[in-house]
Amino acid sequence: MDKNTLILLTTDLQAQRQLINQIFQKLEQRAEGLTPDDLIRLESIAYQIHNLYTAIEDLLKIIATYFENNITNTAQWHANLLTRLSQNIPEIRPAFLSEETFLILNSLRGFRHFFRHAYGADIEYIQLKINLDKALKLREYLDKDCDKFLQQISAK
Repeated sequence: MDKNTLILLTTDLQAQRQLINQIFQKLEQRAEGLTPDDLIRLESIAYQIHNLYTAIEDLLKIIATYFENNITNTAQWHANLLTRLSQNIPEIRPAFLSEETFLILNSLRGFRHFFRHAYGADIEYIQLKINLDKALKLREYLDKDCDKFLQQISAK
């Protein structure tokens, strides 16, 4: 990767990371004092988990675009994007997602699908709490993955 492309990629990734961190902050604020009977807060947290996953998926799309290894199977596009970005592609790019990050994101992908398509369904506290805990844990893993990836592509 030439110097200018690396600068553009790094800039795009940092901008998306900033957006992701804003969503993490909203999640942390809304999680304070969460109780099972606070339906408005439950829905707000579910919405932010949805936003977080979508923003991270956009981060993955940025990487896929720069390295021209786009996903073509539209039937399983979301799952394939996660899988592809967890793989090292020789002579193209290192893996972006660690196994830990991949597993959390894959689980949150399922929650996001439920949130998008379960019209009129109530948000269950226990399921939300499980996904909230995963989402909050994800911050540390994602930061490590981003930093490691940028170091690896800068070293080439």
